[in-house]
Amino acid sequence: MTAWVQVGLKPTVLDPQGQAIHAALRKLGFGAVAEVRQAKVFRVQVAAGADPAEARLQVERAAREVLANPVIEEFSIRWEE
Repeated sequence: MTAWVQVGLKPTVLDPQGQAIHAALRKLGFGAVAEVRQAKVFRVQVAAGADPAEARLQVERAAREVLANPVIEEFSIRWEE
């Protein structure tokens, strides 16, 4: 089982990297792009034989406590069997 954890800045937090990318895209003619926000993606592989319910709890806890800064970031988790 694999978890894909996406971590990005909260909508209320300024994103200078996303703004710089957006400005570059506009200069290159990508006028249809309205906004860019940067994010990180973590691929978390669950150990074979691990209890799926416990694994989900641990990955969510890791995302909340280690992978994301809860003051300025939010996260989402997508699971693959």
